Amino acid sequence: MKKSILTLLLLTSVFAMNAQDKEDTSDSNISKNEIKTNGLYLVVGILDFTYERLLNEESAVGLNIAIPYDKEIKEDLQYYISPYYRFYFGKKYAAGFFLEGFGMLNSAEREFDFFVNDEDREYVTDFALGIGLGGKWITKGGFIGEVNFGVGRNLFKSEETTIDFVSKLGITLGYRF
Repeated sequence: MKKSILTLLLLTSVFAMNAQDKEDTSDSNISKNEIKTNGLYLVVGILDFTYERLLNEESAVGLNIAIPYDKEIKEDLQYYISPYYRFYFGKKYAAGFFLEGFGMLNSAEREFDFFVNDEDREYVTDFALGIGLGGKWITKGGFIGEVNFGVGRNLFKSEETTIDFVSKLGITLGYRF
């Protein structure tokens, strides 16, 4: 009787380990890297690039960098670097509706009470925390379309600049590899 129970337990554990191996191999076939660019920002005068690493089917981390090339925008914003974490609710792997938490290191023009020429401009670097939401769609070929919106607040030097709140808005195209 003891030998029968022991044999049954050993067989059960072998089948359980085999089932776990099959799940892991199907997950390893998924591409977990994405590169994207924000088409909306490109139109208004900002170069915006994103790298995202998928952690599992529900979550990802990424880094978003924006640098304006339009002179009028560059007068207010020099750059921002924004790491983020996303939680996905869709049926596809790391796609569909998502919620996002982000940080944003940004450099904005210092507030002055008088006229300042371009050579005398001063910029304030600050850090913001924020939340966002959006949707991501992916084709079988790996092409990505994304729409997102986020808002946050500068934490440290908001009294030195006119920018208390920061926002992220995007119509993004990219590729998963």
